[in-house]
Amino acid sequence: MPTLLLPPRMNEDTRRLNSAAWVREGWAVVHAQSWRLPPDIRYRPPIVVYGDPLFVDLAASALHLAMLEPPTDWLPNLPFDLRKRNIVLTTLAGARTVSEPTFIKPAEDKSFPAGVYADSVALLAVTPGLPDDWPVLLSEPVTWEVEYRVFALDGKPMTISPYFRDGKLVYEQLRGWLAPPEEQAEALAFATGVLNDTSTTLPSGAVLDVGIIAGRGFAVVEANPAWASGLYGCDPADALAVVAASVCPRSDLAPSQVRFARPAVVVEP
Repeated sequence: MPTLLLPPRMNEDTRRLNSAAWVREGWAVVHAQSWRLPPDIRYRPPIVVYGDPLFVDLAASALHLAMLEPPTDWLPNLPFDLRKRNIVLTTLAGARTVSEPTFIKPAEDKSFPAGVYADSVALLAVTPGLPDDWPVLLSEPVTWEVEYRVFALDGKPMTISPYFRDGKLVYEQLRGWLAPPEEQAEALAFATGVLNDTSTTLPSGAVLDVGIIAGRGFAVVEANPAWASGLYGCDPADALAVVAASVCPRSDLAPSQVRFARPAVVVEP
């Protein structure tokens, strides 16, 4: 009989997960009253947390939870035929030596905007205060024709949705998240193959983004933690099952899960 813990500020994703939890027998839903939980708070276990990294880190610290996420080096370590572009994991200091336009994104959370930076001057402008050893990913710029999100449980796709086409959200007010059926079937087949090939390198609950690179075909965009990933047009009940698999008591971490556990945050009283 799990408890779904949601942040105090609601959005479309938390509302949809809230509804999915309410219709599942035995689930309780709690909306936190503030970003920091009281130190003596008690919820009915097992506890499933969903929200932005700041809220999740604070909640996990108060509730002694392990939040599971793909390893920082997962994407650059993929075989080239799955990512179809050159990707390097480095530090912010290393990224500041780039002398040509490069797609640069933080390897952990969203500490600065991901995008193509022309040179170190442009990067410096958006990374003030970040330490030199901050992990970042460098990638050759490519053009994504379309991107899909897949919530995966134990290496199997549970639900899929398009989200970007030519760099713009595909959502339409009256028709929802649309994509050609044949293309979506191809995206699902590609994602299924990736998950089969990488099942031991991702946590049991994870989100995989795939898409089509212009002139190169289907490729992996990235992998994300399920507990912080937007749903887009994905089925909320299936997404909730994946989110639940991405959270566990820190004391219950299996040896195979340790490498996926997000570092615990120490919160001062």
